[in-house]
Amino acid sequence: MDAYLTGLEQRVAAGLPVDQIASVASFFVSRVDTKVDGRLMERVDRGGAHADPAEGLLGKAAIANARMAYAYYQKVFGSPRFEALKTKGSRAQRPLWASTSTKNPAYRDVIYVEELIGQNTVNAMPPHTLVAFLDHGEVRAGSLEEDVAGAEQTLADLEQLGISMCISTCELELEGLKSFADAFTALLDAVEGRRREAVS
Repeated sequence: MDAYLTGLEQRVAAGLPVDQIASVASFFVSRVDTKVDGRLMERVDRGGAHADPAEGLLGKAAIANARMAYAYYQKVFGSPRFEALKTKGSRAQRPLWASTSTKNPAYRDVIYVEELIGQNTVNAMPPHTLVAFLDHGEVRAGSLEEDVAGAEQTLADLEQLGISMCISTCELELEGLKSFADAFTALLDAVEGRRREAVS
């Protein structure tokens, strides 16, 4: 968000237009639960005092994380800093919820769509999730803004169990970057292979 606003401010300072610029910030969802649930299950399997609290947090980290991010997004794009840019025609950057198919079959197959409905957002759901949502999804306008205090408590409870969202999301970022880089390298290799075939 800061990079986007800084870029807009630099263009305004240079006398350049900003009214045709659009941006989204991709934010992974289900992968957060996959990673955090793995750590929670380690505590469940070990038993002891942390087992029950850990089990109660399964499947809650991703939505809580997204709700807290959206609350911060609203603060930033409701700030005087953005309002000054808005008068020049700037558009708000939009959060893009990515990885919104449900990886765990124990969870509702449209949970990451139903719980993340909010203004100025994009949900990049895969086709099978879209079909499922059209079939049996429930629309709650503004669901993304529901129980923000509960989302904050969920993240605090995870920290109490020794599960750092900062570490978890940093790991996910690195894993995501590697995955995208590997896919791009494979694409370049395929293009090079086709080129060689064409010229031989």
